[in-house]
Amino acid sequence: MRQTQQLNGVLGEGNVAHTAMSGSGTTAGDDPLQTAVWRLRSRGCWTDAAALLTPHAADPAAALERAGLLVERSLFTADGWADAEDALRTAEAVARDDEERGGAASERGRLAYAATRLGVRDRADEARSALGRAAALLAPTSPRRPLLDFRRGLVAEHIADSPQAARAAYQRAHAGATAQGDTLLLSFTWHHQAGLALRDGELAEARHGFTESLRIREELGYLIGTAPVLAALADCEPEPEAGRLRAEAGRLFRLLGGVPVWLAAQLSPSAPTRSSPPQPEPAA
Repeated sequence: MRQTQQLNGVLGEGNVAHTAMSGSGTTAGDDPLQTAVWRLRSRGCWTDAAALLTPHAADPAAALERAGLLVERSLFTADGWADAEDALRTAEAVARDDEERGGAASERGRLAYAATRLGVRDRADEARSALGRAAALLAPTSPRRPLLDFRRGLVAEHIADSPQAARAAYQRAHAGATAQGDTLLLSFTWHHQAGLALRDGELAEARHGFTESLRIREELGYLIGTAPVLAALADCEPEPEAGRLRAEAGRLFRLLGGVPVWLAAQLSPSAPTRSSPPQPEPAA
């Protein structure tokens, strides 16, 4: 079976709250604006979602959320880098304290990592530096810590080629997301820990992690993130189930207009089989 890899890009895998809005839009009772942003984001309409936040751009949390949306668009489409950079500069400019500056640094690290992994430009040093700056700025109890741990795990795995360090970072992120009740981030930590298990040939562990990730994304309605999990889960299943999962991933991929763009090659008939060496995932 094909060796598929998955993009787990996310803007605020945790809940976002600020003076104008509350919640992440994923649960009942969240602010209507956040709910609207989530619905657009979950279907890959990042530009429209970001436009809803533009009137609130003077608010640091809203500015950071808007930047995250545009960074995520670049992750999934390999386009819009200039817009993401502009939004990040705005978020950095309006940040008022270490917590907000740390959040902006975390987003900058993610953008630099994505540009490196997608082959746009080698910004690995910038990714490390920005995430290290975020770690210095954010308090140990910051609600942004689990997300930062997750992103540092990505750098450890795919830039430093240190799966052991990556696994430790993912585990910290997973524990933090569990403590915070951040189910969307949990879908990513499940996914990436499963990816490491798959690389090690631990199919049962990988199957469990991908299944949990898929369950959460379906429950949340995170449509844009469903196809990559289906494709990854296909690598853990025998035929004909693997073919069914891959076909469903392809259907969603086409439904969403060919996004994420990197999944096209992984769903193609010429994609490598599971017996081929694992390929690093493009970005997250």
